[in-house]
Amino acid sequence: MLWAKQKSIVKSTVIGVLAGLCLTVSAGAADLNQQFTKEVRPLFEKYCFNCHKADRAKGGVDLAKFNDLSSVIHDARGWEVVIRLLREREMPPEGKKQPSQAEREAMIAWAREALGSIDFNTVKDPGRKVAHRLNRAEYNNTVRDLFGVSIKPGDSFPADGGGGGGFDNNADTLFTPPILMEKYLEAADAVLKAAAPEKIFVVPTLSRISQRTTAIKNLEYHLPRAFRRPVEQDEFAKYFLLYEKTVKEGGTYEDGVKLALKAMLVSPNFLFRIEDEKPGQEAHPLNDHELASRLSYFLWSSMPDEELRSLALRNKLSEPAILQAQVKRMLADKKSRAFAENFAGQWLGINRLKTTAEPDRGKYPMYTDSLRDAMYEEPLVFFQDLVRRNGSLINLLDADYTFVNEELAKHYGMPVVNGKELQKISLKDKNRGGLFGMGGIHVLTSYPQRTSPVLRGKWVLEEVLGTPAPPPPPNAGGLPADEKKREGLTFRQRLEKHRSKPECASCHNKMDPIGFGLENFDAIGRWRDKIGEEKVDATGEFSSGVKFTGPAELKKVLLGQKDQFIHNLTEKMLAYALGRGLEFYDVPSVKKIKSELAKQDFRAEALVMEIVKSYPFQHRRGSDWQEKVASK
Repeated sequence: MLWAKQKSIVKSTVIGVLAGLCLTVSAGAADLNQQFTKEVRPLFEKYCFNCHKADRAKGGVDLAKFNDLSSVIHDARGWEVVIRLLREREMPPEGKKQPSQAEREAMIAWAREALGSIDFNTVKDPGRKVAHRLNRAEYNNTVRDLFGVSIKPGDSFPADGGGGGGFDNNADTLFTPPILMEKYLEAADAVLKAAAPEKIFVVPTLSRISQRTTAIKNLEYHLPRAFRRPVEQDEFAKYFLLYEKTVKEGGTYEDGVKLALKAMLVSPNFLFRIEDEKPGQEAHPLNDHELASRLSYFLWSSMPDEELRSLALRNKLSEPAILQAQVKRMLADKKSRAFAENFAGQWLGINRLKTTAEPDRGKYPMYTDSLRDAMYEEPLVFFQDLVRRNGSLINLLDADYTFVNEELAKHYGMPVVNGKELQKISLKDKNRGGLFGMGGIHVLTSYPQRTSPVLRGKWVLEEVLGTPAPPPPPNAGGLPADEKKREGLTFRQRLEKHRSKPECASCHNKMDPIGFGLENFDAIGRWRDKIGEEKVDATGEFSSGVKFTGPAELKKVLLGQKDQFIHNLTEKMLAYALGRGLEFYDVPSVKKIKSELAKQDFRAEALVMEIVKSYPFQHRRGSDWQEKVASK
């Protein structure tokens, strides 16, 4: 019955969530609109529509659909990309008809003015948020903290889909198929069977206290923790009724309490992170219990602990100084390991080392399971250390240290390190520091038998800079599975021949130079000076004319794009924290976070703190939001 009620809640929440948003623009909007129609759109039509119109929308970008100022500002994030590509002369691509400098500047200037005309102060939107089902990792961590169990029943649940932002905690993609309810029932039994009695019966039965009273006290302890909020009396009565019915029918006190707890574990109030939609046409701040839940699932992928709950009960958590102190405490806690695994692991794609990224072990017998595990740990430990000590996020691009154990240090050709645990070591080799020198990154951006400059360049563009290249055309063709010289051509020469095709050049000219700069690292992250008998050619040149050789020089070039890196990282982390993809109305929040971050020298803790302080993190739409939109 409870489940049926929640299905209704979820259904009513989901229906109609795609409502638009009315924005007020500056007084010059009419002029901007007229300028777009008469002067700017014709330029896009002349230089861009051939590749970005309707069924010819390359990379899924259809510029022809923008007919007026309103349509442009409703895709503000997309138009920021348009501005960047025009400014960096990446679009139109080489070989295509190019606008004059005056035309290019006119297109950029109009787009900048259009985005600058948006008055986000007239309507603040924290974004839509459906009832948020716990994903597998969150379920495992929550039952661990609830009952102290070490089992991971969530691992048997159907895989969670990756939604906006690319994370598996996106509420829109966390569907609830019928088979999942069966899994929840099995998991509830497994959790209660694995839990130690003192974790279930927190209040022991004493001779002076009746079993009935003790049952009440135990349920009063568990239910608010599991539901992550206070429990109303009539709601409590439903669970206590299960206890009474069990005992009345001849069951034991223990049987009755466990049945009530099983019902608790399959309740929508446990399985979903449900927030109150207050009546009204305005967004409203979260209450302290909802804020505690958002905070704990952001940084711990688990339920709030006793300190968070206590502060929430006293309505103290939302006080700025206390909230800041809690973020610091939570980042220092060992449970923040989940933040590294579930945010950084998914952002960087490093989790694929344990699934699909697998070198050919016949060719690379030294790639053992233990070496793989160390490679998996290196970026995660690096990220967690960065956040805990409030280091500079720029260290992700370049650093003079890393974390290795004995096996990984030997693999890298570094001085001897003893033990299986990863240890922080200083680096003299400027090629190794930061993400680009980590073996795990090299493995997941290679094929089983060879490196791939294309995959490596694509990974840097997508995950590090947030500037993905369009997908390859259907007739792009392929390349050999290994690096052997064929027809007198090295692998690089064959790739350069491939990328000379007009239909391939625009994408490969962005990806390949980056990948070439990393060619000194083989498919399992070892340094190499030769490929077969040929010297490694690690030179690269961007369309801008910038040239470099090897990882160290490539990193210097990418450090020049640190603003784009910080922008991408900010968007990624905000999307993860909110559990949804970002929309155009999130642009002001991203800009504000970036501005504050720059003032604090791009410190890792500062990024987390500014996201927690952000408007969308601390607010929720009112239940009449759509009626408000429809009325305007």
